[in-house]
Parts: sequence; structure tokens; C-alpha cells
Amino acid sequence: MSDLLSIGYTGLRAYSKALSTVGDNIANAQTPGYARRRLDLGEVPSGTNMVLYRGNTSPGGVDIKGVVRSVDQWLINDARISSGDSERASAKLEWMNRVEGALSDDTNGLKTALTKLYTTADQLTADPSNPTLRAQFLQAASDIAAGFQTAASRLSSLSEGVSGAATAEVTQFNTNLDALEQINVGLRKARDGSTNQAALMDERDRLLDQLSSQAGVSATFDAHGAVTLRATGSGDLLVGGGVVTPIGMTTAADGRVSYTIGGSPFPNATGSLAGFAEASNHIADQRAGLDTMATQFAAQINTAHQAGVDANGNAGQPLFSGTSAATLTATSLTANQVAAANATGTNGNMLAFGAMRGVNDPEAKWSGHLATQAQATAAASAQNAAAMTRADGAAAARDSVSEVNLDNEAAELLRFQQAYSAAARIIQVSRETMQTLLSSL
Repeated sequence: MSDLLSIGYTGLRAYSKALSTVGDNIANAQTPGYARRRLDLGEVPSGTNMVLYRGNTSPGGVDIKGVVRSVDQWLINDARISSGDSERASAKLEWMNRVEGALSDDTNGLKTALTKLYTTADQLTADPSNPTLRAQFLQAASDIAAGFQTAASRLSSLSEGVSGAATAEVTQFNTNLDALEQINVGLRKARDGSTNQAALMDERDRLLDQLSSQAGVSATFDAHGAVTLRATGSGDLLVGGGVVTPIGMTTAADGRVSYTIGGSPFPNATGSLAGFAEASNHIADQRAGLDTMATQFAAQINTAHQAGVDANGNAGQPLFSGTSAATLTATSLTANQVAAANATGTNGNMLAFGAMRGVNDPEAKWSGHLATQAQATAAASAQNAAAMTRADGAAAARDSVSEVNLDNEAAELLRFQQAYSAAARIIQVSRETMQTLLSSL
């Protein structure tokens, strides 16, 4: 009877824990980072059996070996790699779209102002002494200077914005490193197969997911599940052996973002931090290109205007001053100071203006610049779409193993309920048999 009672008792204990585990799965079905758990059950070995000798049949019941998380490490690693690529593409695309907006005509009116300058010059060829057209010509020049200044200001703000976003991301990355080390401390103390260990591993994996989405990292695990984390590119230790090495960030004068670890460069080609760095490089290139275009435009237009003669017979003055897009300023001139004439006639210089219009004029160059930016943004959008598709597929494959399926849990709940009832019935039968035996004495 003692064997029968023992079998019933171990069954009640095991199936009670199994029901609790199923209930935990159901309760955490929507909890981010939670991996489905199951109870690992095994037969209690008989004390009368040995390797080379088997005695009488003596069932021992069921034993709880521990809580097991439903995970596939290969799928987890694949999901983290694809997530890092997706976050890099997404972070870059966001700022590429903002750059395109900063350069658009709706924002700065530069394309419209350039067209207006040449259109007014064409109109002045027919009526060079018209004061209204002369004033419109000067206004177009002023609008161009304002457009360059607006574009420069917007790009400068974007440069500061991406630097701020990268700084916040670095802070969060370092916070996650500290939290991961605390999880390591807990895992080294946790009992194998315990619910506490499973919860710590869930949090460990959630932190590793976040870190992988931020930068390229690689993880290895010891027998307790504690993680050693290194930078993928350089192999530098980030977390391990009680050591946490935070990363740093620097912003160059032109806004380019770079990262360091232990005072050395932190090479990183994936994650949101890589996306911010690439975006900062693109914005810096756009700012430099805008300055070059502004100075070249000013030099070209100033040379053309100074080649003419104004209404008072004086040589034409520069239309612009400044050494960058941000400092480009229209010269304060009166309508009579527009140099419409030259040695060939009263409209000769405006005719020369019209002849400038073509493949290499500022208007065409600016349109080409906008087209190049649009192409770069479209390419970034395509990369982002591909990376997202890849990440979604990897996440779905991972979830197929780790995600809680309520239908399956309901079936498990019914199965363990029946098993629990059966174990209780075993104890009842044991009790009734014992009473029958005792009453017969």
C-alpha cells in the first residue's frame, strides 16, 4: 500500500505543478519575451532494480525534474541578427525621409525661386527698364538666399536631432548592459529547472533581443545560463565575469556620429546605432554639398551680374554675399541697380543670363541634387522593406517554438486535470483497500 500511496502522492504533486505551469503560460500569453514553459516529468526509479539485476516489479511514481523553456537557440540567434538589420535600415530611412523633406521645395522654396530668377531675367530681355520686373528679379535673388538658409537650418537641426537620438540610444544600450549583468548574478544563484531560473532566462533573452536590435553583439552562455556578451565586429567584452564595459559616443563638428568602447573605436554594422551613424554621415554629406552649391551658385550669378551695367550706367554689383548656405545673403540693391544691360544693348546682360540656363546652371544642378536624394531615399526604403520582411519571418519562426498557443494550452489543461483526478483516485483506492484489509483482521 505504501507504493500505491507514493505513486498517488507523486502524481498529485507533479500534476498540480503541471497545472500551475499551464496556468502560467496562459496568464503570460501576451507578455513580451515570455517563452512557453513545460514541466519535465520522469519516472521515479525503483529501489530494487540494479544495472545487472532486476528484482520484482516495483513502480515508484512520477518525479518532477524541472521547468523547461520551449526555445530554439538557432532560431533565436537568427531572429536577433535579422532584427538588428531591420532596426538599422529603419533608423536610417526615418532620417533619410526627413532630409528629403528639408530639401523639398515645399520646405525651402529654393527650386521655385531659382526658376523665378531665370524667368524674370527672360522677361527683362523684352522690357529691361520695367521697374516691376527689376524688383521681381531682386526678390527672386532674396528668395534664393532665404531658401539656402532654410535648407541649411533644417539640415543643421536634423544633424542635432540624429545626434540626440543616438545619444539616447547609447544610454539605453548601456543601461541594458548593466541590467544584463544583474540577471547574470541571479542566474548563478538560481536552482536549475526552477521557475525563478526560467523567469530570469526570459528577462535575459529579452535584454539580448534589445541589445541585438541596437548594435552587433554575440552571446555565449555558461552552465548556469549566465551570458558573456561581446561586440561582433571587434570582439570587445561588453558583459562577462562581473565586468560591464559601456560604450561611448562622439559627434564631430560636421555632425558625424561615431562610437567608442574603452577609448577605442567601436565598429558596428548593424542595429539602430549603425542606422543613426549612417544617417549622420548622409546629413553631413548633404550639408557639405549644400554649402558647395550655394557658394558655386553665388559665384556664378555674381560673375554674370557684374558683367552688366545698371540703369545708371554703373557696373553691376554682386547679387550675393556669404561663404556657405547658412550665411548666403542677397545684397541690398535698388531696382535701378539691376545690371540688365551690357555693351551690346540695354537687355544684353539679361540675354546672357538666359544663355546660362541649361545642364550646368544652378537650377538644373539643384533639380539633379533633389533627384539624387530621392533615389537614395527610395533605395533606403527598399532596403528597409526587405529587412523588415526578413525580420518578420525570423520572428515568426522563433515564435512558432516559444509562443504560447492558447488552444494547445487548453488541451494541456484538460489532460493534466484528468491526470490529477486519476492520481487522486489512486490515493482513494489505496485508502479503501487499506480499510478493507484492516477491517478483515
